Amino acid sequence: MSERVPIAAIVALGVTQNISYGTLYYSFSILGPDMAAHFAWSTEWIFGALSLALMIGGLTAPWLGRLFDRIGAGRVMTIGSAVAAASLVACAYAPDKASYVVALIAIEVSANLVQYGAAFALLVQLRPQVASRSITYLTLIAGFASTMFWPITSALHAHMSWQSVYLVFAALNLLICMPVHAWLSHGASHRKADSQAPPSNVQGVLAPEHRRLGFLLMVIGFSLMSLVGAALLVHLVPLLSGLGLGATAALVGTLFGPSQVASRLINMTFGKRLAALHLAVIAAVLIPAGVLILLLMSPSTLGAMAFAVVFGMGNGLLSIVTGTLPLHLFGSAGYGQLQGNMMAARLILSALAPFALALSIARLGIAASLVICAVLGISAVVTLLRILPLVRSNTPTSSSSQKPSGREVLDPLENSL
Repeated sequence: MSERVPIAAIVALGVTQNISYGTLYYSFSILGPDMAAHFAWSTEWIFGALSLALMIGGLTAPWLGRLFDRIGAGRVMTIGSAVAAASLVACAYAPDKASYVVALIAIEVSANLVQYGAAFALLVQLRPQVASRSITYLTLIAGFASTMFWPITSALHAHMSWQSVYLVFAALNLLICMPVHAWLSHGASHRKADSQAPPSNVQGVLAPEHRRLGFLLMVIGFSLMSLVGAALLVHLVPLLSGLGLGATAALVGTLFGPSQVASRLINMTFGKRLAALHLAVIAAVLIPAGVLILLLMSPSTLGAMAFAVVFGMGNGLLSIVTGTLPLHLFGSAGYGQLQGNMMAARLILSALAPFALALSIARLGIAASLVICAVLGISAVVTLLRILPLVRSNTPTSSSSQKPSGREVLDPLENSL
């Protein structure tokens, strides 16, 4: 009998992922300008501080990935929720620029402890045989973070300071996310202790001699997509306003979340036979397509809405394939460390995105900045297409007698970093 997906765990993680992304990431685009005014910084420098925090957070990711495998992703996420709450409080009470930057760095490190990379590792550790489906279901539930937290953050900020908003968000991480993650950690430990059989591993489709190149191409492709996504999402509402959409900018922005969910729902319904690599290429195509639509049709409200839908669908699929493509290509052995290595490369390469786009808009203008984003997105498509020839066409029969251990799987990937 085929193993069933852990529905309760997926729903619980969906709640915490919405809170984690909404409070630790999406809220910054709303609160950032007020933070800049509070510390007498320009908007470019406040986003530069965010880029620095993202980069340092990326440097810690390989260590965090090993921690997922060593003590369990559930325990890491429980600790991460407490760290996230403490970091938000520290940021709210930061007396000067230096302490604010340190707190912001702590926020981004804690984000790596609780967001998709950790959640995907937890689902793989719970039930590796159905992990791909579990990841798809999770991203479907967790796709409302921007839709919920952009208006929530704006509404809270209309009645209180950014510091008070951060204190509210700290309470959400401490009182909701941490108990849920603790429960999931207990469930994962209980399942592992009760299992009498050794854990079964899902085997990857890449031959050993192609793993290093495949990993590099996958990470470069994902990093380019993440760079474009991070740059535009942080600046989405002010960018749309700058294109002449005015008050409708926030409304257009609310289409992004539902579009993410719609793409995941379509994939869940009709894409069951679609290989993870093909899905990754589709996601890569949608992202620059959305940017080109916005560039060519602005300041049309209809064009901006089409951009939000297409771009949102691409980002929605990206969230799925960052979890399923590594599993498909490399297998489940050592998956936590694999996610950590991939997170590091993605975060480090895309950390400059918010600052770079803010600077580009200020110096080159919005149109030229969008052209650069489109070119980067197209480059991601070309990079991911290079993986196709590396995927062996035969089913893994001869390799079944030589199943690689997690150490053997990860060695060439570590060297590639």
